[in-house]
Amino acid sequence: MTDSPFGFSNPDDDPERRDKDKSGSSGSGSSGRGQGGDTGGTGGGPAGDPFSQFGLGGAGGFDPASLGKMLSQFGQMLSGMGSSMGQGGGEQGSPVNYSLAQNVARQHLGSFSPVSESQRQAVTEAVKLADVWLDGVTTLPSGAQRTAAWTPVDWLDNTLPTWPQLCDPVAEQMSGMWVGAMPEEAKNLIGPMMGIVRQMGGAAFGSQLGQGLGHLAKSVLSSTDIGIPLGPAGTAALLPEAIAGFSEGLDVPHREVLVFLAAREAAHQRLYSHVPWLRSRILAAVEEYARGITIDISAIEEAARNIDPSALTNPAEIENLLSQGVFEPQTTPEQKAALDRLETMLALIEGWVEAVVTSALHDRIPSTSALAETLRRRRASGGPAEQTFANLVGLELRPRRIREATQLWSQLAAFGSLEQRDGVWAHPDLLPDSSDLNDPAGFVDRTVGGGDTSAFDDPIAELQRTEERERSEREAQGRKERGQEEQGRESDSDENRGGDDSGSDENGGEQPRG
Repeated sequence: MTDSPFGFSNPDDDPERRDKDKSGSSGSGSSGRGQGGDTGGTGGGPAGDPFSQFGLGGAGGFDPASLGKMLSQFGQMLSGMGSSMGQGGGEQGSPVNYSLAQNVARQHLGSFSPVSESQRQAVTEAVKLADVWLDGVTTLPSGAQRTAAWTPVDWLDNTLPTWPQLCDPVAEQMSGMWVGAMPEEAKNLIGPMMGIVRQMGGAAFGSQLGQGLGHLAKSVLSSTDIGIPLGPAGTAALLPEAIAGFSEGLDVPHREVLVFLAAREAAHQRLYSHVPWLRSRILAAVEEYARGITIDISAIEEAARNIDPSALTNPAEIENLLSQGVFEPQTTPEQKAALDRLETMLALIEGWVEAVVTSALHDRIPSTSALAETLRRRRASGGPAEQTFANLVGLELRPRRIREATQLWSQLAAFGSLEQRDGVWAHPDLLPDSSDLNDPAGFVDRTVGGGDTSAFDDPIAELQRTEERERSEREAQGRKERGQEEQGRESDSDENRGGDDSGSDENGGEQPRG
């Protein structure tokens, strides 16, 4: 991945400034001064510069215009630490300070246009129209109980409750491994300050999360844009301002883009509303990935020996420690397997959504295929949402195999039925795996052409039919055995009667005289 993931670094979300800082650092001398003055941040300034994270450094030196922003963010960090005193790194024992993250994200968003009544009405009508069209191409009923037109701040407020499920496993694993790797003498030395260290770590994580969420909130198009249900259940939400920006440069009418994205959002809501195990399965896959995180312990121990405990009260020092290369995660076979399962699941979700949306809209919206291809490439190449999510959680959620998954679902509906295609979601064990994406035709043949496909219609009914068949076979076997027993008894009876007649002739009958 190009940017380091959440908890491992303090990435600069402005590529232009990052490139500028790198070029400035390459020309700086040993004194740490760039072109024209002291530099801050990671771009050639002194390591651990406490103002770097607030954007006060750079090739031009200290920027007085940014002083107010720096003081405001620093005050928020101290306020967040105070509110989480005695509760670990964040609220209610969380390793991330989410109050700080929310405040930093809101400042990062800056100004934005409020949603107008006409935009709200357009979103509502687009979702309702898309739901009507989707009724004819899927057996899953509508899952959008309500519609919403969100601003970036609305997206932030409505999705923030979901982020702890995604970020806490990574942050807990990282903080636990870091503290556990410290030498005993270091643990004893900073023992009384361990609570402060955790709070500072939670504040550092929260600051980085807030910057990432602020960037993500301005680029997502809907509540399910990255494939994971971040918003409230049953709410189909679109972001009109982001959609308007997405439409620029496309030779497609804005109305068509809106209805197309509304259909995708409505299709996601159908899937997540009527496949109850799907949401928890995805979140569990992220947690499984986090549990497999490992770090070079020897490198951490070496770094821990050089830690000045007094410096751990400085937020900039905490972020400086987290940004060191020794904290980069080591890829393990378990993580690769977990990531493969997660990417396959996301590809199946996106493939199903693309299949049903294309089937519903291709005769109604001429640009459907072009828009689908645009979104597919955006996801596969890692758009803003995927890049920011990689920074926050440490996962590159790029379902690269959307095309194969779409082909699989389309063939399953074409050679089978809509009921068979949608029935695959009845249980996670029925879903295709990564090997099936390599051979979609083989999966379709096994499901439709080569075997009994009734299990995909209704697994419970199939179980009942199996029990009924087994019971009938047992009854038939019992009748056969009883028939054999009756034949055996009749045979014995005939033999006995034949023997009695012979004896009567020998003993009871008159014998001829010679």
